[in-house]
Amino acid sequence: MSDDDTNAMRRGRRLAIDVGDARIGVASCDPDGILATPVETVPGRDVPAAQRRLKQLVDEYEPIEVVVGLPRSLKGGEGPAATKVRDFAQQFAGLIAPVPVRLVDERMTTVTASQGLRASGVKSKKGRSVIDQVAAVIILQQALESERVSGKAPGEGVEVVI
Repeated sequence: MSDDDTNAMRRGRRLAIDVGDARIGVASCDPDGILATPVETVPGRDVPAAQRRLKQLVDEYEPIEVVVGLPRSLKGGEGPAATKVRDFAQQFAGLIAPVPVRLVDERMTTVTASQGLRASGVKSKKGRSVIDQVAAVIILQQALESERVSGKAPGEGVEVVI
């Protein structure tokens, strides 16, 4: 990257995950970081099993990084949900190292996802299985846009603790 090319996107596929208590939505993007698409919803209650499945997806998609939505309050603070996601991301980073894990602000993504699904006529019972995937798509789109604008990797890196 030359000095006059500060806002260049890093090339490579990314995965995004939206961690919830019951379900974990997963999304991916193309290697140019243009289009984010849903991948699957992983059952989230059994954390070790969920992390094993997510690791399989990392092995399959070979992303340059995994972005994890960090739920903050509207004022930007962090509560119990954010602590839970930070712990999950820390464990997951150790599992998939050397693939980096980054936490990105995910305020309002689930609300935006459910409004979009409702607007397109998807009923809430049917929508539950895809809402987490759509939220992950939104998280990934925001992360990609952030990198496009700033030229820097989005959010904050998660350190691997050994």
